Amino acid sequence: MKKIITLLTALGLLSFTSQAQNNSGKINGAITSGTKPLEAATINLLRAKDSSIVKIAVSNKDGNFEIEKVANAKYLVAVQSIGYKKYYSDVFEITTAKNVVTLPSIVLTVMDKQLSDVVVTSKKPLVEIKLDRTIVNVEASVTNVGATALEVLEKSPGITVDKDGNISLKGKSGVVVLVDGKPSYLGAADLANMLRSMSSNQLDQIEIMTNPPAKYDASGNAGIINIKTKKNKIKGLNGSITAGYGQGVFPKANQSFNMNYRDGKLNLFGNYSYNYRKGFQDLDLVRKFLDNSKQLASTFSQTSNMTDERNSHSAKFGADFFATKNTTYGFVINGFNNNTSRTGYNNTLVRKVVGADTITIASTPTKETFKNLSTNFNFRHQFDTTGKEMTVDLDYGGYDIKNIGMLSNQYFDANYHPILNNDTLNSNLPTKINIYSAKSDFTLPLKKGAKFEAGFKFSYVETDNNAQYDSLINNQSKPDYNRSNHFLYKENVNAVYVNYSKQLNKKWAMQLGLRLENTHAKGDQFAKVLIGNATFDTTYTQLFPTAYISYTLNDKNQFSLNYGRRINRPDYESLNPFVQFIDKYTFEQGNPGLKPQFSDNIELSHLFMGGAISTTLNYTKVNNIIQQVIEQHTATNETFVKQANIATLDQFGIAIAGQAPIAKWWNLNIYTNFYTNRFRGLVNNAYVDLSSPTFLLNASNTFKLGKGWNAELSGFYRSEGLEGVMYIRPLGNINVGISKSVLNNKGSIRLNVRDIFWMQQPSGYAKYGDIDLTFKNRNDNRVANISFTYRFSKGKIGNTQRNRSSVDEASRVKSGN
Repeated sequence: MKKIITLLTALGLLSFTSQAQNNSGKINGAITSGTKPLEAATINLLRAKDSSIVKIAVSNKDGNFEIEKVANAKYLVAVQSIGYKKYYSDVFEITTAKNVVTLPSIVLTVMDKQLSDVVVTSKKPLVEIKLDRTIVNVEASVTNVGATALEVLEKSPGITVDKDGNISLKGKSGVVVLVDGKPSYLGAADLANMLRSMSSNQLDQIEIMTNPPAKYDASGNAGIINIKTKKNKIKGLNGSITAGYGQGVFPKANQSFNMNYRDGKLNLFGNYSYNYRKGFQDLDLVRKFLDNSKQLASTFSQTSNMTDERNSHSAKFGADFFATKNTTYGFVINGFNNNTSRTGYNNTLVRKVVGADTITIASTPTKETFKNLSTNFNFRHQFDTTGKEMTVDLDYGGYDIKNIGMLSNQYFDANYHPILNNDTLNSNLPTKINIYSAKSDFTLPLKKGAKFEAGFKFSYVETDNNAQYDSLINNQSKPDYNRSNHFLYKENVNAVYVNYSKQLNKKWAMQLGLRLENTHAKGDQFAKVLIGNATFDTTYTQLFPTAYISYTLNDKNQFSLNYGRRINRPDYESLNPFVQFIDKYTFEQGNPGLKPQFSDNIELSHLFMGGAISTTLNYTKVNNIIQQVIEQHTATNETFVKQANIATLDQFGIAIAGQAPIAKWWNLNIYTNFYTNRFRGLVNNAYVDLSSPTFLLNASNTFKLGKGWNAELSGFYRSEGLEGVMYIRPLGNINVGISKSVLNNKGSIRLNVRDIFWMQQPSGYAKYGDIDLTFKNRNDNRVANISFTYRFSKGKIGNTQRNRSSVDEASRVKSGN
């Protein structure tokens, strides 16, 4: 590992000391079939020394193409189009004296096979570094086979996922997760469940944006992660079928079917996937309770053994109608149905300094159904060929969550002799969520390379949470009104934005944006026994500026500086006053007094060799931070877990990412992030000042073995770090995989083993105020997977369907799983 870190550091230093070189080269040419121009042919500009892709272009309706801003070097082009043999040009050179190269006319020849038998696949790099985002191409990694979407995120650059499924980006929580540019509408618990139910074979790319422009919603202080699902780009009938099986301690399986049909003005698309997963979680937890004089009063030791079994179905169907050359209408209907059964057994030993020790054995079976139906209508009109356009999206999303559980307790002394009567608490926790949103964006190109953008968004959310508890006493069930509650929450957010960008000259470019968001939130509690002050009605209006400036020193070096202000609103579920019982001694409680948190983010970035190496320095200041905290009742050995506005966060960090072609057959992608989080403020009425440096490393080695064989060795390592007020000890994993193309490249077989040494076992501790706890968690992470994919295609490359893009309500629904 030291060698890898040394290599990356050297590459990062090299990127700052590289010599200047002109970036004025241009390449043009024409593609024909011999009798007519070829539209939509793909032209890859390759570096002659290692055949790596430098830039990509597509031929226009006249068969012409042009590639600009090419550095001085030797190149060749590779051209491909559906139904034609791939073409390679001779090597040519861009120099200062000859910076414009016109290639001889390129004539593609028809393949011998019938068009219906031709499937063209392209090998994308695993990670692409852009100025404003990082892109992960999911299928480029063999070890992504059989993984869930949450597991794919976990191994992506800069992203971490904790034991509860909470997602952080570069060490910061409050990430907005989008699916195809639209909100997932889900908070921590339900978002994690949805991503666990999505198979990697449904995914195309993951876009990571740490400081999005004003066009995007201001939600999420850490930035935006956009999960892009697969979409076909080929006219005619085409698609793919995938089947996979995985074996850890328990089995896993996934199947999916994707289809697209386009003919004339109509484009139809759809997919269906099924995902089955069975797994386990073993948790060891130790809490120390202190008395008023800070002396040890009792020690709480708990061992929990849980298994869960998930059956997930998801489907999507949509259509695009190309009314005219410039106007497109579309709709999408999608949904999922997830069914989960969990069993849990807890053994809790309470050792008291004064008094007798006790043992509690608990059984916690639960069943959950999680259903969603979402619809979207979209409209796009291009006024002319300059880029002037308007888009409209109308969305509805409905969620129906039912959670039925039981908490059964048996009480013993230290020798397992019964000391109290058994008790049982039954729970029925239904949640219904309805989300309506409308969004429109307008783009107007201006003179001299400038562009003006403006838009608005309206969203309205209703959540209905009804916690019903019944106590079983003497085999008779009686309503428990002290625990039951009914909470309604309504939220309306209205937003407008403007954005202006301009290329000032050949070296300087800028972008300025301003977003205004008005929020009206109302909560009402309906219960026989009210819990706290859970009725509120609040309105607030905030401005969110963004600013970007970039400087191109030469073709190898580009610098950028950006600033953005963002907001992180509380999860819907975190606002309600419910007390949900994890076990006899542990409760999760809502907090209707939560306020939104605000962050200011500054980043300075450097791209070297078009993104082959990128270096980013960042500083983030978060005020009124929303964080999970722990409160304890020493007399009863009870622990309450809740969200609270606790402190401020200051983070300083540096991230370096690079791609190193070790050899023609071996490519290394590496990402490192070193950051320091410092939390300061009141937690449980006690002042805390916690800080910790953290080092994160993601590395992936891909190997081209020839004759359709490819292999991968990848993994990540994270040093001890601070997540909120809890320290997480070092963890990581190592993955290996191999793939083989079959059936004339129409099929592929992939085999991998994830977390081969079973190192990904989170553990940690928290010590502040009167809190002193440690934990260790183990999951069914070591899994061997095999999958088979078959792709079918008949047609030529066309346009893809548009995706809807309302983005404010993401990552905020939470059902308390």
